[in-house]
Amino acid sequence: MSEKLEGLHHNEFNRNERLKNNANLNKKSVEIVRKILSKNDVKANELRERYKDLGVYVVNLMSSPGSGKTTLLESLSEFEGLRFCVLEGDLQTNRDAARLKAKGVSAYQISTGEACHLEALMIESALNELEKQCDFKTMEYLFIENVGNLVCPASYDLGASLNLVLLSTPEGDDKVLKYPTMFMCADAVIVSKADLMEHFNFDINRVKNDLAQLKADVPLLLTSSKDRASIENVKDFISQRKAQNYHSNHQF
Repeated sequence: MSEKLEGLHHNEFNRNERLKNNANLNKKSVEIVRKILSKNDVKANELRERYKDLGVYVVNLMSSPGSGKTTLLESLSEFEGLRFCVLEGDLQTNRDAARLKAKGVSAYQISTGEACHLEALMIESALNELEKQCDFKTMEYLFIENVGNLVCPASYDLGASLNLVLLSTPEGDDKVLKYPTMFMCADAVIVSKADLMEHFNFDINRVKNDLAQLKADVPLLLTSSKDRASIENVKDFISQRKAQNYHSNHQF
């Protein structure tokens, strides 16, 4: 059996166990969820091959609404040599894509309607459109800005090599253990709006300790849009992971 198929089977086994033990789901619901997620896994693996063909390193940004994902991308666009394009996910409007285009970044908006997450099939369709405006031969990275939500995106593999979860200071320092499934996805956690910590009594040690309970040694980065050095740390982290050919081993 190929390594790819072994991964799919292992992923499905773990997911089936979680679904089976979910007291809020009946047997019919479990079966429907299994079918949807299994189909997504197949498409996500196809996307991995496509990303490889395009020659881009793919980063999936996840967080609650208003945490600063688009602001982070705007700030990253200011660094020369960091060549990237973006797929934007929101329920409605193209405001985030418009913000990035104003910065000279090729971006395509995915409007999900009522869906609280992006799925691999959505990415495939949007990538077809993004290719019409973005010259991938000149790009190193593709950023996927997922729908703002600390629950649903944690269940859908998009084939990304690096999964970054943002936690903004105004949200509070207690979110890691409240939304464990999301933070278990993280290959790194970014605490955004860090310049506001003292105003919100944000305890960074609480975040560190809670993360340690979920997933040992997860990198923790602090950023502020007012502090260029903090954004550069994120840029360097992503660049290092790409240079290391790092690929997330998280099983969605």
